[in-house]
Amino acid sequence: MPTYADLSTEELEALKAELEQTYAEIKARGLKLNMARGKPAQAQLDLSMPMLESVTTLKDCTAQDGTDCRNYGVLDGLPEAKALMATMLDDEPENVIVFGNASLNIMYDTLARIWMFGTQGEKPWGQLDTVKWICPAPGYDRHFGITEEFGIEMITVPMNEDGPDMDEVERLVAADPSIKGIWCVPTYSNPGGVTYSDEVVRRLASMQTAAPDFRIFWDNAYCVHHLFDNPQEQDHVLDIAKASAEAGNPNRPLKFASTSKVTFPGAGISALAASPENVAEIKKRMGVQTIGHDKLNQMRHVYFLQDAQGIRNHMAKHAAILRPKFELVVEKLNDGLTEVDGCSWSNPRGGYFISFNGPDGTAKRVVELAKEAGVTMTGAGATYPYKKDPHDANIRIAPTLPPLEELDAAMDVFVTCVKLAAVEKLLEKTK
Repeated sequence: MPTYADLSTEELEALKAELEQTYAEIKARGLKLNMARGKPAQAQLDLSMPMLESVTTLKDCTAQDGTDCRNYGVLDGLPEAKALMATMLDDEPENVIVFGNASLNIMYDTLARIWMFGTQGEKPWGQLDTVKWICPAPGYDRHFGITEEFGIEMITVPMNEDGPDMDEVERLVAADPSIKGIWCVPTYSNPGGVTYSDEVVRRLASMQTAAPDFRIFWDNAYCVHHLFDNPQEQDHVLDIAKASAEAGNPNRPLKFASTSKVTFPGAGISALAASPENVAEIKKRMGVQTIGHDKLNQMRHVYFLQDAQGIRNHMAKHAAILRPKFELVVEKLNDGLTEVDGCSWSNPRGGYFISFNGPDGTAKRVVELAKEAGVTMTGAGATYPYKKDPHDANIRIAPTLPPLEELDAAMDVFVTCVKLAAVEKLLEKTK
């Protein structure tokens, strides 16, 4: 089948006119659709409504250890909440601290604490002339926003099909003591849906770093967000904490997770798991910052989700809602873009996003065209540090929020915009 690259200038001009007509008809519909962020759909939020009644049905609000959850206290979380979150963090409850509603908040605070006070006896990062950070890309824009906020120099490394390019990561961290950390979304990565291989995890755990206080920020945000009822062995990532301890680097990883997309974003619970030394250090600083987090919310989550099996049962209901949406997006891309050279996209087994790559130099134009047609996408470049995609090619597709009918319409718009931008770029080359 001939592709756009095979067409003559005259044929491209004719195709452009045809696509512009289709695009004009789409604009005339007055659509207002949003795929900018990975938000759960209303149907997903409805799944957790019974949780709001769980505590009110109790005769009292007493935790297993006798704590009155209505009162002050319990800095690091209720024991039963620590046990619940330990199942998501793949760790032991004693290594877990339960925080507030969002893991992003924990990551920011964790970096800020090291920035101000240092970690394990090392000099505070804020007192150093230069601090650098490894940023696998395409990656999570809010991670990059945190490091940029602190003035940390971000170093982009490519994401492969099994995780970050470890040859490059190992080369960088071994030579430069100012490189203090790396962002990792190890399960169904944002946006590519990549799950780190065992080899990648072991290399991260054991690699030689010039900085003794190098830290892995292990954001396992999608560890339970499978799209299929039969998660495969490769859908479960090797435990970075165990691998690091075996390699003699127990303090290297800091693991984060939350129920933000399990129950209610903004009203969930989040947690961190780390080595005993790191936990003690964090609790020392936390004791000045807070008396404790929302224990009633912790109790709600424990009664509603119960345990690992309860989480699996609940997330299977999420998967039933989300799976048709992901399948629709992939189907639309497969059917609509086979003739457009330079297009590729992920087909993830879990997570919240599909990573799309169009022809070089077209991503910004696609997003611009889509917005004018009433479909808001994640900004082009957002998946790279400083919002600078060197190829202007990657776009994060977030299919979760819109109902299936709206998603169908939005993908028709998106495909048309990709085609039009691709033709425009080819015609530019003929001038």
